[in-house]
Amino acid sequence: MSIWELLLAFVVVVLMLVALLANVLVLMCFLYSADIRKQVPGLFILNLTFCNLLMAVSSMPLTLAGIIYKSQPGGDQVCHVVGFLETFLTTNSMLSMAALSIDRWIAVVFPLSYHSKMRYRDAALILSYTWLHSASFPIVAASLSWLGFHHLYASCTLYNRRPEDRTQFVIFTGVFHALSFLLSLVVLCFTYLKVLKVARFHCKRIDVITMQTLVLLVDIHPSVRERCLEEQRRRRQRATKKISTFIGTFILCFAPYVITRLVELSSVVHINSHWGIISKCLAYSKAVSDPFVYSLLRHQYKKTWKDIINKILKRSSINSSALAGEAHNRNLPQLSE
Repeated sequence: MSIWELLLAFVVVVLMLVALLANVLVLMCFLYSADIRKQVPGLFILNLTFCNLLMAVSSMPLTLAGIIYKSQPGGDQVCHVVGFLETFLTTNSMLSMAALSIDRWIAVVFPLSYHSKMRYRDAALILSYTWLHSASFPIVAASLSWLGFHHLYASCTLYNRRPEDRTQFVIFTGVFHALSFLLSLVVLCFTYLKVLKVARFHCKRIDVITMQTLVLLVDIHPSVRERCLEEQRRRRQRATKKISTFIGTFILCFAPYVITRLVELSSVVHINSHWGIISKCLAYSKAVSDPFVYSLLRHQYKKTWKDIINKILKRSSINSSALAGEAHNRNLPQLSE
């Protein structure tokens, strides 16, 4: 193995381990907190978490084996199943992010009617659509034998071995990425830009009230005034940073892989195998970033984790106290003797 292949193998191992750990943490928070389970977005996050976990235990290990051995890991049946799952899970995770953005859009733009427009039944219908949409493409690919080991990405994915099917495969690949990556990106941009517009409007209203208050309070200390102005600036930047993170991570992780898949269809451009694996690793990195972007860095999940840790520590301290008490009771007869 070359130094590049060793480095790429190390990157895949790190992505796989971090994705497993981070998504298991999200799942634990969901199971522990009744408040998180009651919220409608929790269903979308749960679906996204399962997609990321399955990706970490199915596609990533076979990609690692493909990098190391430079050949198809396992038999054809295993590779077809993993290729089916990879296509399904990637599409499902993209659509889950789009569903989360729609939920945020309704909550921010239509706050008074949110509970009537986004109920558990509505979320279940959206998830049913994402599953049907995500399953349709790998089913078609499997029926046409367009799943297999692709050496450019060292993974089991969409792949056409027959030259006579090239035109049909090009059309299928274009439609697949248009209705998965491009559709999700359009939904993300539309909904989050609407959310940003509303957030900026509310920030302006708060800023006007803040400035009026500071003008009226003539005797206010300069440090207090400075803190108010600093909080005002942070408030304006907070929504922009969050929305930039949502859209930016989606583009950064998926766009290089999708563009590479589309460019690959042209026989004119030669793609380096190392870049193919790097673009695949970027797509895998979305399974690592999603738990932090959508869950673990939020206040509610942080509070849940503190509760879990405190409960574990309290239980361990109770057990240690009980053991110390038993040891003390055992020593009493010896002392009396």
